[in-house]
Amino acid sequence: MKVVFFGTPEYAVPVLESIVNSRHEVVAVVSQPDKPKGRSNKVVPTPVKELALKHNIQVFQYEKIRKEDISELLAIPADIYVTCAYGQILGENIINATKYGVINLHGSILPKYRGASPIQCALINCEKETGVTILKSGLGLDDGPIMMIEKIQISQEDNAITLFDKLSVLSSQMIVPMLDKIERGDFELLSQEENIATKCTMLTPEMGIIDFSKSAEEVVGLIKGLASWPNARITIDDVYFKLFNAKVSQVGIQGEAGEVIVASSKQGLHIACGEGAIEITEFLPINSKKMTAKSYLNGKSINIGSIAK
Repeated sequence: MKVVFFGTPEYAVPVLESIVNSRHEVVAVVSQPDKPKGRSNKVVPTPVKELALKHNIQVFQYEKIRKEDISELLAIPADIYVTCAYGQILGENIINATKYGVINLHGSILPKYRGASPIQCALINCEKETGVTILKSGLGLDDGPIMMIEKIQISQEDNAITLFDKLSVLSSQMIVPMLDKIERGDFELLSQEENIATKCTMLTPEMGIIDFSKSAEEVVGLIKGLASWPNARITIDDVYFKLFNAKVSQVGIQGEAGEVIVASSKQGLHIACGEGAIEITEFLPINSKKMTAKSYLNGKSINIGSIAK
């Protein structure tokens, strides 16, 4: 089939690569506009655009695809549009433009976690499993009929960074078999159960403020869920830390919410919560690099009894 692929970040690159390497033909790619990156503010192409250009595939970029003239895109003969982490909502003119419509790869087990941050929200809410759903897109938000679901377990070590990678790979493994099924007409459309549907919102920097009066499991979920952006963060004795990973502490020491109860290079950094305590396993101290808490405590000290804010 002739495919137009809509995607933007690194997450979508393996999916595009799988289609390019299949017997199906990617006739065009649509990606978000290029943006400045890094300290130099140099404008760089999106990861999906970069891959498309490598394969000499025509790329379209729109600031607001629902409001701009997309007649050139719609004029390209295509059998199906595939979206994966594109970043914009599509209009009716795109939904109805091809024989097979639009299919979307969404990083959750729908109907749970419709919306912009399904991977992060699964971690924040301490889910034990997640997955990828391929659905037929309509005008609603991730509420179209389901075509395929694959599930994976969320491990104790996973955070948003590792889970993004796992679901990206899973998506890339699912897309070509799904395209083959669509071409053969060998698929079912299953309506989503609206009574169990949930939505997730856009992440904001304010979400990174930790409420240590919550349970250890809830605090760990927040740290893991925000690991790619905007990061949970704390200040201890005027030192600022961005947090990337944590686990529920097993030391069995009590303390008031936010109190440092263990801080050593052998045992790591443990902070009391409203219920239980957490062990912070990976963080980024200000003006430093990402490291384990144990490595940090091998050269610097944090005072027992200090309060994390």
